[in-house]
Amino acid sequence: MRHIFAVGLLAAALAAAIPAHAEQNADRDAVQFFSDIHVSANQPVQDAVCFFCSVRADGPVMGDVVVFFGDARLAGNAQHDVVTFFGDVHADNNVSIGGDAVNFFGTIRLGENATVGGDMVSIFGGVHAPASVKVGGDRTILPIGILVWPLLVFFLLALAIVAIVREARARRGWGGPGYPTPPRP
Repeated sequence: MRHIFAVGLLAAALAAAIPAHAEQNADRDAVQFFSDIHVSANQPVQDAVCFFCSVRADGPVMGDVVVFFGDARLAGNAQHDVVTFFGDVHADNNVSIGGDAVNFFGTIRLGENATVGGDMVSIFGGVHAPASVKVGGDRTILPIGILVWPLLVFFLLALAIVAIVREARARRGWGGPGYPTPPRP
């Protein structure tokens, strides 16, 4: 049974490693796994979705740009949302994002005179945008420190508790290397 499971797992891994290709035109979506998407200036696409790869849009994207574990680089306009998880959003000068620009665990970098029609949201990341950037909705930035500081405090508290417990055991002579077990009465 283990051999069948191992062969099935290997077959699934090989199938996932073969890049999926989508014909790029304005009526179709471009979806890729492990292979970057390039939207040329004369071949727009509807949606560009990429897993473990990046999207470079030199031409327009009529729908959304969604990237998991990669970057979204825009030299052309995106008509709807641009969302990245564990990657960065880079928009050149004068680029327009029609919807929201959302980033988790990465950075949003916008060029001069770039516009975001909706909200600009950066969760556990940062935003680098000049004053000429126009955002039609809210700007929400939740820096990584919001996540790191409580975890650091929790970690230090746990270390202190472990040190106190070890010291108390050592004073009583209980267990641990270098401390003999007390004789029974």
